[in-house]
Amino acid sequence: MPLFMDIHIIPGVKARDVAEAHRQDMLLQGEHECQCMTYWIDEERENVFCLIEAPDKDAVIAMHHKAHGLVPHKIIEVNRNLVESFLGRIYDPENVTVTAEGLKVFTDPSFRILLLATTKDPVLLRYEMGIDKANDVLYSCTQLIRQNLALFNGREVEYPGTDFIASFTSASHAVACALAIRQAAQQEACLKISINAGEPVATNNALFGNTIQFARQLCFTTDNTSIALASVVKEMVAKDHPREQTPAIHHLSLPDENILQQIFHTLETNWQNPGFTVTEFSMAMTMSQSQLYRKTMELTKLSPNILLKTFRLEKARELMREKQHTIAQITFDTGFTSPSYFTRCFKNAYGLLPITYTDLL
Repeated sequence: MPLFMDIHIIPGVKARDVAEAHRQDMLLQGEHECQCMTYWIDEERENVFCLIEAPDKDAVIAMHHKAHGLVPHKIIEVNRNLVESFLGRIYDPENVTVTAEGLKVFTDPSFRILLLATTKDPVLLRYEMGIDKANDVLYSCTQLIRQNLALFNGREVEYPGTDFIASFTSASHAVACALAIRQAAQQEACLKISINAGEPVATNNALFGNTIQFARQLCFTTDNTSIALASVVKEMVAKDHPREQTPAIHHLSLPDENILQQIFHTLETNWQNPGFTVTEFSMAMTMSQSQLYRKTMELTKLSPNILLKTFRLEKARELMREKQHTIAQITFDTGFTSPSYFTRCFKNAYGLLPITYTDLL
């Protein structure tokens, strides 16, 4: 049966009230073919996240509505292993307080700090360095990350893709872990690290999807020598260490973060359209072309044209890794106007032909 997580935004929410609502859900769960597994409550941020096995989203809504009337603001389908790796549990926490009425009362926020570490594409590394040396570099990098996660209480997340993602409950631990990794990492791995924080359910339909998405975007703003830190994490660390400064940390202002997100939202919306050029890019951003140029150079060190091309090429490599598309299909699916132009752009960016890349997968 599918597993769902929902979010309830409840001003003034209290742990005891949520425990009672959860009990009411459990009294009705059989009637709606649901199983209420657990929940997370954050009194400070005034939200609750429920984890429920159910036939579909409508069953979750119907059960909540009949039990206590607190209809979810959003529901997403989730993977059991991902929930556990991000949040540390899929059932109620152990050793919680039980009241005289038999209520399990606990406060356990779901807010997590996520560290994203990404190496250069392994296929490109193996092409440049040779298979054995590249594999040694990648293995050493992975071991280094795991060793430091153990030291700083981070949880490795079993997330699909080539990125390494770790979950922390402490912003200070996440930053300390990132600094330790950065100091010890081999430069050959071209390791980029970013740290963001957020809730498991937001506007994206993937678990922690918004948080991971912006962490990836932040990697465009930094190089292999510094760590990109989201403003929300910077503020959390500043509360613990108000005077501590480190040159290895790179962060943007909140207005610049908003612009960066707008830039990537625009790219995500239009990258498959071959008619989307810098002119359309600037119009979508409601900027002049010179303003857009200054801002993309300031934030990513790339011009709008190069940023758009880089974004499309990264999407092309994602499609190649699926091994389900021809080079010609990928050319037009990623907004390039001809296979010859796509091949030239790919070779200029990565030093090898697209067909060579696919042969090395």
